[in-house]
Amino acid sequence: MIIKHKEQRVGVFIDTQNLYHSAKNLYGHKVNFAEIVKDALAGRKLIRAMAYVIASVAETEQGFFEALNKNGIETKIKDLQVFAGGSKKGDWDVGLAVDAITMAPKLDAVIIISGDGDFVPLVKYLQIHSGIQVEVASFAQSSSAKLIEECDDFMDLSKNPEKYLIGFRPRKNKKKNKKPNQSQNKNEGNVTISRVKPE
Repeated sequence: MIIKHKEQRVGVFIDTQNLYHSAKNLYGHKVNFAEIVKDALAGRKLIRAMAYVIASVAETEQGFFEALNKNGIETKIKDLQVFAGGSKKGDWDVGLAVDAITMAPKLDAVIIISGDGDFVPLVKYLQIHSGIQVEVASFAQSSSAKLIEECDDFMDLSKNPEKYLIGFRPRKNKKKNKKPNQSQNKNEGNVTISRVKPE
């Protein structure tokens, strides 16, 4: 168990693409990054929080990322690379890692918001060469087991999706011992329909 106290200086590095696609594939909802950062900080001193964004996503989610800025989260935007053969590439792995290593001397803890296993070497480097604790926050179902194992603390967003996803409503579990009849099935359908109505 790691120690988190209010005087710790914390840097937050958000792999926006990873979390965006994880939430979309697992739940079909958008991520509440501001809430994740708030809980991951756990009352400690935020030195800097940065969200790394690919331009193709930023264009369609402009209002969403403006909201991030209002919550003290900087956005670093990179253009999506399109090659002659039609293949596309867009990631911030190296940029995020360089920023985390550069800022490490001014931090007591680094929080990586991503489940990407490519960050395992970064986690190890920060622990060994910078002597700081490295924490990870992501959805366990789509996270690298090695990343979870190597970090000092893991915050599983899957345990509270209604808090970390915008507009998410958990399905109510029906009693397992009771065999559903026609009336129950009809009611379940009504509940499902009501969930998709805009609030």
